[in-house]
Amino acid sequence: MNYKIIAAGVDPFVPLDPDDNASSNAEDILISPEKANSAPEFSDGKWINSEPLSLEKLRGQVVLVDFWTFGCYNCINTLPALKGYNAKYGDSGLTIVGVETPETSSERVFDNLVGAVRKRGITYPVVTDYDGDTWLSYKVNAWPTVIILDKQGRIRYKHVGEGSYDVQEQVIKTLLAENESKNGEPVHRRS
Repeated sequence: MNYKIIAAGVDPFVPLDPDDNASSNAEDILISPEKANSAPEFSDGKWINSEPLSLEKLRGQVVLVDFWTFGCYNCINTLPALKGYNAKYGDSGLTIVGVETPETSSERVFDNLVGAVRKRGITYPVVTDYDGDTWLSYKVNAWPTVIILDKQGRIRYKHVGEGSYDVQEQVIKTLLAENESKNGEPVHRRS
């Protein structure tokens, strides 16, 4: 059920309805919590901008996992949107984690990654995935891929490639607005 949240001077927000018919592998659709799979844990890697994070540590947060590599032109094109989400929602319960799964040998050099993160002004956590374990466990097959987890660590949305930024932001806002009921099902806050 959608609820309009209306406040003086603020655009009304209508949460997205999850698609109850979408499979757990669906792309570009908000997956219902009943069909959503639990996200796999991040594999061991070196972290930038953060101490090592785990999904358990992130429980209660909406988590956007961005699979990228700094040599990927399309990945770089997504950074303005990701940094915008971080600026808008980082203090409201969103955590972005960049998972750098390299394609070339120069992308496997940690100092090169650190330099790219600084050059691009990325302030959210980034973890290396040099062995590709996180990439494989999330069933990623292209750069960039954005996967959005709900507060319970379930995969609720996936997008491959550039674009769909408005939809991604609506998914973030919807998942931030969800409270968990006693049985773990999402309920929307009303203002």
